[in-house]
Amino acid sequence: MTTTEKWPGRVALMVAHCAGMVDLVALPVWVGTLISAYKFDPQQAGGLATLFLVGAVVSSLFFAPRFNRLNRKLVAALGFGLSAVAFGIASTQTGFGMMALCHALAGLAAGSALSVTHGTIGRSANPHRMFAMVGLALGIFAVIFLGAVPNIVAAVGGAAMFQIFAGVMLLAAIISLLLFPQPEQAQGTDFDIAHPRLSKAVWAGVIGVSLMALNQAMVFSFFERIGADRGYTVEAITLVLIVLGFVNLVPAPLAALLQKRLSAEKVVTTGPIVQAALALLITMVATYPAYVAGGAVYIAVMIFTHTFAFGLLSRLDPTGRALAATPAMLMTGAAVGPILGGTLVKFSGYPAIGIAVVIVAVLAVICFSQARVPHTARAQAAA
Repeated sequence: MTTTEKWPGRVALMVAHCAGMVDLVALPVWVGTLISAYKFDPQQAGGLATLFLVGAVVSSLFFAPRFNRLNRKLVAALGFGLSAVAFGIASTQTGFGMMALCHALAGLAAGSALSVTHGTIGRSANPHRMFAMVGLALGIFAVIFLGAVPNIVAAVGGAAMFQIFAGVMLLAAIISLLLFPQPEQAQGTDFDIAHPRLSKAVWAGVIGVSLMALNQAMVFSFFERIGADRGYTVEAITLVLIVLGFVNLVPAPLAALLQKRLSAEKVVTTGPIVQAALALLITMVATYPAYVAGGAVYIAVMIFTHTFAFGLLSRLDPTGRALAATPAMLMTGAAVGPILGGTLVKFSGYPAIGIAVVIVAVLAVICFSQARVPHTARAQAAA
């Protein structure tokens, strides 16, 4: 039997995480392509990305409470397979209506697969380390994706992006069907009954992660457009995205190395502050060096902070249900981000995004300050 502590199972989780979290990597190319190739305005383009994310949120909210009662391998394989079909159909469409339907269906399907993926990671022997491993895989995927896809889209057309999305989802479906692991400590209905409610600390951490995801999506959805509207060439913007991809290889393994040396509580309260500072740099300082400096590390802050948040939530909630809702946490914020960012840009310009990020970051710090492991539980874990 394949488990989370054997390499075939770990590889399956890595591939599933990369496919399910494709929005984290692809948003600037995704929204930029919808604007440049399909001629949608920023609000429409952000809205389409939002529909994918809303679909993932709805699906995750349905599957997460049922995590311990699901056939996780079947849900992952079917979810990614149906998402591949939806993206394949999207590659043949140009109208907003059909695009909207395809985005929503792709999000619903991918969200179910990603929910069982994150729940399974949460039930591994060391969730912090396992999440760092899949985070590293996502960093490698980002290097490949951001280095290749913008040039492919520029040469072939916007449909190529959706065909690539479909290929990634299909690969994840096949690998999930063959290798998707069982949690190291599987639990069922009885375990859920013994832990019927999530604590206030868990909910505070969940909301904090969602707010950070909102900030990331607001800025990163329009990162490519910010550069283009300032007159930077496609090559100059692509170079930043490639650098960003390589930088993203660092935070996950670094978070794993520092697991025992840094307090998760301190990391998660610091992350939103750093994120806000970088957002101001990107949106308000109209020079290429500032664009490079802010953009290159923007995602890395989220990856590093979220790895510690994931480990913290695994200690706050032993059932794995909260972590199975990770797609809902991330994508509730990310779903609002593109449409909110597009609206702010449409009426007030890019600096308005920076101001909004600062406000949301304050709320995130307040939430994370309430996500604390009780002293008795911390002492037991140390023992």
